[in-house]
Amino acid sequence: METSEILQVGTSINIRRTDGRVHSAMVASVNHEMRTATVEWFEQGETKGKEVDMAAIEALNPDIRILKPGENYIHEPPILHQTSLNKLQRNPTHQSIATTINNKNSNGSMRSTTATSRLTQYQRNGQVATIENSSQISKELGSSKTSINNPQQNAKRSNVVKEVEKLKRNREERRQRQAEEKAEKEAFLQLAPGNPHWELLNMILEYRRGLDIKPLTEHDAIEDHLITVCVRKRPLNKREAARKEVDVITIPSKNQLIVHEPKNKVDLTKYLENQLFRFDYAFDETCTNDIVYKYTAQPLIKTIFEGGFATCFAYGQTGSGKTHTMGGDFNGRNQDCQKGIYAMAAGDVFKYANSAKYRNLNLVVSASFFEIYSGKVFDLLNNKMKLRILEDGKQQVQVVGLTEKVVTSVDEVLKLIQKGNQARTSGQTSANSNSSRSHAVFQIILRSHISMQKIHGKFSLIDLAGNERGADTSSANRQTRMEGAEINKSLLALKECIRALGRKGAHLPFRVSKLTQVLRDSFVGPNSRTCMIAMISPGVSSCEHSLNTLRYADRVKELGGGDLLTSQGDDGFNSDKQGDGDLMHLRSLSENDMTPELLNFHQVISELQAAEDNMLDNHKQTIDQLHATAHRAERILRMADDVTYDQEAYCKAWEELLDNTVAYIVRAQEIVSDYKVKLATEEQLSRKTKRK
Repeated sequence: METSEILQVGTSINIRRTDGRVHSAMVASVNHEMRTATVEWFEQGETKGKEVDMAAIEALNPDIRILKPGENYIHEPPILHQTSLNKLQRNPTHQSIATTINNKNSNGSMRSTTATSRLTQYQRNGQVATIENSSQISKELGSSKTSINNPQQNAKRSNVVKEVEKLKRNREERRQRQAEEKAEKEAFLQLAPGNPHWELLNMILEYRRGLDIKPLTEHDAIEDHLITVCVRKRPLNKREAARKEVDVITIPSKNQLIVHEPKNKVDLTKYLENQLFRFDYAFDETCTNDIVYKYTAQPLIKTIFEGGFATCFAYGQTGSGKTHTMGGDFNGRNQDCQKGIYAMAAGDVFKYANSAKYRNLNLVVSASFFEIYSGKVFDLLNNKMKLRILEDGKQQVQVVGLTEKVVTSVDEVLKLIQKGNQARTSGQTSANSNSSRSHAVFQIILRSHISMQKIHGKFSLIDLAGNERGADTSSANRQTRMEGAEINKSLLALKECIRALGRKGAHLPFRVSKLTQVLRDSFVGPNSRTCMIAMISPGVSSCEHSLNTLRYADRVKELGGGDLLTSQGDDGFNSDKQGDGDLMHLRSLSENDMTPELLNFHQVISELQAAEDNMLDNHKQTIDQLHATAHRAERILRMADDVTYDQEAYCKAWEELLDNTVAYIVRAQEIVSDYKVKLATEEQLSRKTKRK
């Protein structure tokens, strides 16, 4: 029987792993007394080993002969490939001959083969023979080379040797691939020198090459929707270009948009997560305000002449182009109002009003412009005077004291827009040096010439505050916290009110915020239509904000369509409990956007705002009472001018006046103390609230 069929050191056998896998391994040692064998194998570039019972070896290897204890055999040096010998040198106690063999050089020449004379023992028929002959070892190694080069012997090489060769081939392929990637990187860096996002840019360009891009053009048909949701991508601005930011937004068709979100695997390998969104329209960076207006606000003009209410929102991150779209192009801090949706809508309103179809209605066109900042309403056409929102006897929400000016031409409208934009609250942020921090509402109202009190139609165009402000409720500055909380609450309420247009009988949580209160008639009217323009920034640094904007817009359109929701009438509109109920209802509709902690924070903010309004109203009343007290005190004092005045009547009147004065001053102090307690509560809660 051949030596290769006897279980001995160097024999290749099959073993079974604990997970049931069967693979080959090399015998490293044999223990006949314990009837076990130690085997080794290569796995994932590492040498592993285990002890296997001989019974298991016999079961899996019927061709392998296992000698019984006491049975003599000749232990000859195993025939191994040089790589295998080097790997098995970790077990020197089982290696009887140490040799050093050098393979071929890169030029193909052979190096000399050397063998160190070692003491070798062979056990033959129970006798031990000692050989110290280096020439004999070299001769045996030479015969080993001959057997390895023999095709028949090559076929019998162990699986371990094959695995080593496979690892070598993989290593060479990997090195070749790395060299190719390095060459591609150097070539790409020559096209985009110094770009820190060159890998991301390369992946995006590669992805775009496989797309059939057909963007929206001005010749595409205009679709009629109850709720129109579209998205507009602006080009990279100068600041983003200076930072060499990558455009991560692709618009392959007129209603689709792809966000290439950069990700890292566990091994830090970069890859793209391409997220696809679908809307009614998708405007790329080449679309002008004229094209955006054509597909968004222009179809709504007809609605207001037919006795309806139309609303157009611009929503998105600070610096994404909302004010540019609604108000017009910016040249530094100066704005060209003629190129904005405000002015374009006003121009079409006058065209419709003078057309043959609607001329007989004798409609009067008027305009108003106000902003909602931190839950308060300010008139932008009257020196930012603070306004109050109340409900009349017909359950119609009225903005008390709002300036509404009659306009007869586009130029007059442009003057109002320019005046309002200059007065609008803005501030500096990391995204924009002139960031709008309030909701700006420009309304074009049509009234009947016969009855100016009756509204024929209304078009509300809203430039919303930056949506990233809504998440800023943990700022160290209380004004910023309250500002962020109000924006967050108003945007959530706005989303649910728009969605409710497409759900018959759905409850409108418009009481939650001032924005949805003043726009209530746009949501519950019998002929109401809405358009939302989601504005996104294309830079990689704005990727997260852009995704939040797109998810918000996608949520708005999710349940869009269906029958219009008419006014159902409301009970207890002025009830504080009803307002809290609306906040709870908003929480139930937006659980993913409003955590229980954030709901509690909003409730505290609402109570704080109510306490502030109460304190300011009381302050005005106190001033009026003090003025009245001063006049009454003068009259009482004049009683003493009479020589025969009644001292008892004087004392009684003066004491009564002092008591009344002390009473309302104490009441004012209590209101101020209550407000201070709510301020402290908000301060403490803002430090503990955990937000998403």
